Amino acid sequence: MKKTPVFTGSGVAIVTPFKDGKVNFEKLGELIDFQIAGGTSSIIICGTTGESSTQSLEEHVATVDYCVKYVNGRVPVIAGAGSNDTEAAKFLCKSAEESGADALLIVTPYYNKATQKGLIKHYTALADCVNIPVILYNVPGRTGCGFTAATYYELSKHPNINGVKEASGDFNLINETMALCGDDLYFWSGNDGDTVSMMALGGKGVISVLANMLPEVMAKICDFCLKENFAEARKLHLSYVHLMNAMFYEVNPIPIKTAMNLLGMDAGELRLPLCEMEPHNLERLKKAMRAKGLNV
Repeated sequence: MKKTPVFTGSGVAIVTPFKDGKVNFEKLGELIDFQIAGGTSSIIICGTTGESSTQSLEEHVATVDYCVKYVNGRVPVIAGAGSNDTEAAKFLCKSAEESGADALLIVTPYYNKATQKGLIKHYTALADCVNIPVILYNVPGRTGCGFTAATYYELSKHPNINGVKEASGDFNLINETMALCGDDLYFWSGNDGDTVSMMALGGKGVISVLANMLPEVMAKICDFCLKENFAEARKLHLSYVHLMNAMFYEVNPIPIKTAMNLLGMDAGELRLPLCEMEPHNLERLKKAMRAKGLNV
């Protein structure tokens, strides 16, 4: 069966602005407007960059609900809905669907280190419980667990499983899976630095961290790729690759929130156990930003 990708181009893994321990919904709305004006193709809410792992279920649901209503159909909204507890993930999936989310982003169940059979059962149960598309999220460096190409192939048969945010950096896995699955499983880069390479293989875009600060840049890179103008895509990508890498001088989203705050974007505070950057990394970040003409 041929599926239609949830979105093409640059989607932003949007930060969650916290203020005094609560979600700053007014600021979140401003950031959403900034993204859409900058050419972002999709808003991914309550993902890794959104610090979903520090949110209560009630706060998570409220944040997704606000985002869907505020976006109001201007671009697709993809709601993070992962958990290491399948029943908790079902709750998040159903709540996001009730709020009107266009799709779900579901990370592999962390800490449990599920077997491949367990992953198939987990994702099948989640895809069965909703009637909106599911995007798998492979980031074994964070979760301690990842997909094989064979598992991707089995999951691609499910009509609700649309694609995968691939953040493993394993291009052998990506190549093999694309060859197996074709248009039954779409790929989005989960690493800004892999965007051009993955789109050259047929990926549909990126779920981006850097787009929080520079949506136009990531949108333009993806637009070049979608038009198969890889020479210009490569040129623009390489001119920003050091800044992309700077977003990981410490664990995401510490650097991106710090960078946004340095630019006066008021991305808000981090939640423990995330904390302010080490001074030497902060100086490295400022240097990388200044090198691209950003007023720090």
